[in-house]
Amino acid sequence: MATRSKHLDSLAAIPLFSALSKRDLQKIAKATNEITRPAGSMLVDQGDLGREAFFIVEGSATVKRNGRKVGTLGPGDAVGELSLLDHGPRTATVTAETDLVVLVLSSREFSGILEEVPSLAHKMLGQLASRVRQLDREIYG
Repeated sequence: MATRSKHLDSLAAIPLFSALSKRDLQKIAKATNEITRPAGSMLVDQGDLGREAFFIVEGSATVKRNGRKVGTLGPGDAVGELSLLDHGPRTATVTAETDLVVLVLSSREFSGILEEVPSLAHKMLGQLASRVRQLDREIYG
């Protein structure tokens, strides 16, 4: 029971899920699995096909594109959420800087959640639109 409560707190801290009700968070918590990865291990590799997303609960990770560091992720950050939507290739390599605790959500479980928690789809669409606008500003000014 303590683990389930911890999962709910962790999910509520993730921006993608933060506006969802406790009931909706419980549905997502049931669909995720908690795993740990030691420092130095690769979470995802650029170019590999993605079938799951990871949500960082504890620790930090380095993001590299084409071998160049482009960012650092920590608690509340998501890795691979685009793969839940299109099963496309990973756009970056993510490696654990420290020991990581992550919640894993498979694309199969995600599809079921979208049917049960339609507000999640709206929130994801808003985040994707925000990313597209940000990239557009970076490219075109």
